Amino acid sequence: MEKKTTIYDIAAKLGLTAATVSRALNNNAKISLNTRKLVLETALEMNYEQNKLALALKSGKSYNVGVIVPRIDSNFFSTVIRGIEEELYPKGYHVIICQTHNQENLEIEKINSLLNVQVDGILMSISNADLEEDKGFNKLLKNKGTPLVFFDRKKDIKGVSSVTIDDFKGGYDATKHLIEQGCRRIAHLYNDRKFEIFNNRFLGYRQALLDNGIEFDESLEIETISNVAEGRKSARELLGRDRPPDAIFSSSDFAALGALQEIRERGLGIPEDICIVGFSNEPFTKFMELTITSVDQFPMEMGKVAAQVFLEEVSNIQDIKIAKNIVLTPELIVRKSSLKT
Repeated sequence: MEKKTTIYDIAAKLGLTAATVSRALNNNAKISLNTRKLVLETALEMNYEQNKLALALKSGKSYNVGVIVPRIDSNFFSTVIRGIEEELYPKGYHVIICQTHNQENLEIEKINSLLNVQVDGILMSISNADLEEDKGFNKLLKNKGTPLVFFDRKKDIKGVSSVTIDDFKGGYDATKHLIEQGCRRIAHLYNDRKFEIFNNRFLGYRQALLDNGIEFDESLEIETISNVAEGRKSARELLGRDRPPDAIFSSSDFAALGALQEIRERGLGIPEDICIVGFSNEPFTKFMELTITSVDQFPMEMGKVAAQVFLEEVSNIQDIKIAKNIVLTPELIVRKSSLKT
């Protein structure tokens, strides 16, 4: 078996003490920048692997961070995770990814599992909009004192930071764009409004109608799960009415895709007869023959910022809890599905 490189091997090669090498590897400011750089370069050349267990015992940190998402087979969540990893890996952290499948019992189970392995923090997007303190969620985290940062889907819990986008603005801008294209009967496919993100998109839609003198019609608002089949189903319902819509704003790209498929199968033109706008800017929206207008949520940036908030909290020597609620600005990406003029 090949012998593992130790700090003594690095020290011998560079003519330094083991203590100096150790401090340099831990980025100690007492060691000059040139020496730290030299030690790190030599460590890489010699395939040195730091003993994470020893480092954890010494610092009281595990250098593991839990990330909990409703599902990982989603471009949005996988990109957020990538952003988190890109920010945390250079700092020596490893990411443990858990998915809840939108089930509350799994959510609590995953939190417990992460706390049991002594993660240094948890970054999560909630799967249950009804999550309350009496169900053990808030109490669980407060008792352990583990830093928690919400991203995308959040609960308003005192002392807990969050990173979201301005979903109201996203819904408003999408609807305003459709009005600017001459649309007046604008339908909205919304997801579960118990979640703040979907409710805010809905409120943005309504406000844009109001600000432009268009009376909203509740019959044009349909709760639609974020998948293609449900999007088709909602489109069928809308097209079967005496006065069908001339535009659809969907809170999900997948539901928007389903609506688009149903409309085209019925021989209607997009955007000539009906304009379509989605939300999330999924990759498929720009690669289709008929590209779909969508609201970009900037998931990479969201992941990076959530990780940065965690790093600030975990390095807080005074342990003063100051919750940060960071709201990123979305951007409407206009494409063929809604562009009449």
